[in-house]
Amino acid sequence: MEHIHENHHEEHEHCLAHGHHEHHDHHEHGHGHHHHHAHAIEKLSTVYIVAVALNLAFVIVEAVAGFIGNSLGLLSDAGHNLSDVFSLLLAMVALKLASSHATKRFTYGHRKASVLISLLNAIILLVAVGAIIVESVEKFFTPSEVNGTLIIWTAAVGIVINGVTAWILSRQNQHDINTRGAFLHMLADTLVSVGVVVSGVVINLTGWTLVDPIIGLVIAVVILVSTWSLLSESLRMSTDAVPEGFDVDDIRNSISAIDGVLNVHHLHIWAISTTETALTCHIVIPDASLLEEVTDRVKEHLDGMNIHHSTLELETKSSHCKDVNCC
Repeated sequence: MEHIHENHHEEHEHCLAHGHHEHHDHHEHGHGHHHHHAHAIEKLSTVYIVAVALNLAFVIVEAVAGFIGNSLGLLSDAGHNLSDVFSLLLAMVALKLASSHATKRFTYGHRKASVLISLLNAIILLVAVGAIIVESVEKFFTPSEVNGTLIIWTAAVGIVINGVTAWILSRQNQHDINTRGAFLHMLADTLVSVGVVVSGVVINLTGWTLVDPIIGLVIAVVILVSTWSLLSESLRMSTDAVPEGFDVDDIRNSISAIDGVLNVHHLHIWAISTTETALTCHIVIPDASLLEEVTDRVKEHLDGMNIHHSTLELETKSSHCKDVNCC
């Protein structure tokens, strides 16, 4: 049985049958993948810093304009954008945790915390939706004068800020649920700002101020829709469900089709972090002489599927797995 390299703390389950062999990620691949991953994280950190600075400046401008213009649409959108700033900061923390090193107690580092942060971000957005709905309903019963021109100009700035932020996030790795979530929220905010501009135009032309709380409710619906997929996927990943985009049957069948593989069982797939997926499985081969060859083929195949943390336990036909959950 080969030793696990110190840079790869892959969790695995032992089978007691005689003649079983376990193989883990090769050092060369691990080093290359780690270097690429570290570079991507450094680049994404810079993107987050720019995004936070842009959005924080806009929150201040929008909040001041909302108070001056007595606009619920602007104030609610400023509150949501402030939650976006907080979410971006949390995503930056998650980014660092996702690259944390293993310890004796946390053998995957603190990578799983990045999943919990994505879940927290989704919950924060749901709370923001609730607050906007309450404020909008109250505005229906207590309408007030709104400065339509101020709304138009402020929201126009929001279109630029949110649009630029969404664009720079869209150019990054969308395999990360936190980054993808941030992109979707910035894109939604851009559309919301467009809606606020429309409400300002309507108020200027017709004087119909009820359009302001209506836009507030539309904002809430847009945020809810854009957040739902983030919430559901975060919940699945936090419970070690198979990550989005992976199908157990397809993966099992594709491994089984590799030359030298007779059978695949005891297959598990889960998320180590929001950016990394792990896999363990037992593979039956004709005889032990094919061990290295089959291992290399399977790992190369899994790399192509964006599964870079795999633990393979190879068994010969004469071996009998003692694990009752093997099949």
